[in-house]
Amino acid sequence: MKFVSAVAVVASALVASSASAGIVVTSNQAIWNSRVATDGLVVETETFNSIADGYRPAPFAGSTASVSWSAFADGGLYVQGGVFSTEFPDALTFTFTPGVRAVGGNFFGVDAEFANASVFFSVLLSDGTSYEGEASSPASFTGFRSTTAATIASLTINVENAVGADAVYPSVDNLYFGVTVPAPGAVALLGLAGFVGSRRRR
Repeated sequence: MKFVSAVAVVASALVASSASAGIVVTSNQAIWNSRVATDGLVVETETFNSIADGYRPAPFAGSTASVSWSAFADGGLYVQGGVFSTEFPDALTFTFTPGVRAVGGNFFGVDAEFANASVFFSVLLSDGTSYEGEASSPASFTGFRSTTAATIASLTINVENAVGADAVYPSVDNLYFGVTVPAPGAVALLGLAGFVGSRRRR
């Protein structure tokens, strides 16, 4: 395992609909889960476990039940053991369609051999809000939650390697999305609309 000196990881959450949307950040996943539930959202998880190990050209797309995501890095992507990373120490950007009210994940760094690299990181949001913390393992969690109707459209993890240090690659093990569940009446209306539409096609 290579020695990795202190580096900075910058993650930015781009907010759709409003550049000044309120964002709450927490490093406690239980608290994030609780607040997401209080907001009337449900959590969908992308584990990346179904993606085979190895290099992947960018962009690379996947989805949960209701969120489509796409990952991009200039030099391509790399997956190993359910950990999503980059081929080179480039910025790693995830975009979400539709935007989500909350997103969290296990954000950390790895070296060239995919060994864990403890890092200090700061989160910079598009409205100027910033957050600083430390990711010491793949279990380290950071969660974002919109306190308005605006949604989070993307998240970028940018690694700034220290001069003379071994390269560190931005990595994610699990993404958690807080999504709105349609009210039962809305689901029934959607079903009815589909039924009527199918009758018209006959």
